[in-house]
Amino acid sequence: MIEVIAPGPYATVQDLGRPGYAHLGVPRSGAADTPSLRLANRLVGNPEGVAGVELTFGGARLRFTAGAWVAVTGAACRVTLARTGGTDAGADPGTGAGTGAGVGAPGMYAPFWVPAGGELRMGTPSSGLRTYLAVRGGVDVPATMGSRSTDSLSGLGPAPLRAGSRLPVGPTGALPPITVDAAPQPAPVPDVPSVLRVLPGPRDDWFAPGALAVLCGGPYEVGQDSNRVGVRLSGAALERARPGELPSEGMVAGAVQVPPGGQPIVFLADHPPTGGYPVIAVLTSASLAGAAQLRPGDRVRFRL
Repeated sequence: MIEVIAPGPYATVQDLGRPGYAHLGVPRSGAADTPSLRLANRLVGNPEGVAGVELTFGGARLRFTAGAWVAVTGAACRVTLARTGGTDAGADPGTGAGTGAGVGAPGMYAPFWVPAGGELRMGTPSSGLRTYLAVRGGVDVPATMGSRSTDSLSGLGPAPLRAGSRLPVGPTGALPPITVDAAPQPAPVPDVPSVLRVLPGPRDDWFAPGALAVLCGGPYEVGQDSNRVGVRLSGAALERARPGELPSEGMVAGAVQVPPGGQPIVFLADHPPTGGYPVIAVLTSASLAGAAQLRPGDRVRFRL
């Protein structure tokens, strides 16, 4: 069992979501940065799709009532492991060096053991937004429509974590042994606009000639009201060639939807299944994880 002492600004349980229900109006949801959750699970010998914890801007404290193997990926933050009652040991995610004696020196992108009574403390990411914790056996909360993911838009799945939440851990007896010592850690994001690759359409013909070039001319800045539904951007307005609105149509993660004000929104994991604003472009699959790690104030460019 994992006890949540503090969840940080926003923490949820996430797996790979509930695909196949869009025709019923149910979003897919799931981890916003899917590759990071998959990697964390692989590091502890789990199937890639079992549930873990998605932290937004770090800041969580988690106590383990029984010993468990865990791995942390995604946005790099300081990871500290403390015994109940005091002694701690930590590791700088940049150097991997421990900072003191104690129960261990956990770092990111490598499996490590948390003993019974151990408390895992997550700092604030130096860059990026979402950090993922996988525990061997997976977070075993009840599934809704085949998924343990929290959907912030529809309210399906477990409630966002709060102090006092208790997360059961699944069985580990049938899992293969842990065979990976560590995985390469992504390089720190330089202080320049991130680049997201897009494909044009499907409604780029609703925009004035040159609008796609304007979108790719950027940069755009990430707004404070961004969340798991979408990344709201401000920058050069995208001019329409047609008045009015579309009948609602299906939307996918990565769709760059443009409301009448001309400021684009990039849909993320909890996006609505349909929408009525035209989509000028769609992110490539490889760029979705980068979009999920954008934080308010970051700058981003689009590229065809």
